[in-house]
Amino acid sequence: MKPERPRTAADFAPIAYPAAMLLVFFAIPFATMIAVSFFQREAGAFYTPAFVFDNYARFASAFFAKVLGFSLGLALLVAAICVAVAFPLAHGIARLGRRAQVAWLIALLSVLSLSEVIIGFAWSTLFSRTAGITNLLVALGMMERAQALTPGFGAVLTGMVYQALPYAVLVLYPALARLDPSLTEAARSMGASPARAFATVVVPACRNTIDASLVMVFVFALGSYLLPQILGRPSHWTLSVLITDQAIYQSNMPFAAAMAVLLVLVTLSLVALVTLIGRREGAQ
Repeated sequence: MKPERPRTAADFAPIAYPAAMLLVFFAIPFATMIAVSFFQREAGAFYTPAFVFDNYARFASAFFAKVLGFSLGLALLVAAICVAVAFPLAHGIARLGRRAQVAWLIALLSVLSLSEVIIGFAWSTLFSRTAGITNLLVALGMMERAQALTPGFGAVLTGMVYQALPYAVLVLYPALARLDPSLTEAARSMGASPARAFATVVVPACRNTIDASLVMVFVFALGSYLLPQILGRPSHWTLSVLITDQAIYQSNMPFAAAMAVLLVLVTLSLVALVTLIGRREGAQ
């Protein structure tokens, strides 16, 4: 059956409400942010309407190029780790009994109920010298003395992976739960090992879901704000942290808006690129 094209205004009624929500909560705020990004900042933390490119010209500095590169690299690393851990975990959950699946899903949802502030300070306590996990390693004889693991890049990465991992599992779980077990059984009957059957049957069957999970975690990690501040040094701050710093503490709204516009455009470009690649692979 071929879908019929809309012919009258009434045919567009089902998409009227989503379009209105998109206009009110995305298009108008984003347009306002673009306009403010061209405003002229004046002395005394004020700014006036104008059309100058000074705010965007500051991106040419090595400092902001380094911050942008670090933010993108950190988000990609978090997305890759989360999907690599979440995919076999979600596959294992999908193969369990119904009660065990419900218990796992409740545990994952309980993690999602924690705010970023609670997660940040909980991990800062675990990585501290006085009450951290290094004290346990000292008790086991694996370290000579306790030491602080935060602030540092490893602490930031651990906290962000912990926060984003449940999202990745919950995105991958439905596709893996619907996967026909007879596919892997057929591969096993033909002599494939469990690992090979998993890599050659399960992973390709869920390729689109894996791509969607990567994009979702990447976008989520790219907007992380509190964890880099709590667990990292200023050298580990992401672009989201600098946007807040410019808007609130430096009172430079035009430059903060310009950085926010850049962050949104980079995110949308990467999402569009992944979507385009997925469509081309699906067409082939």
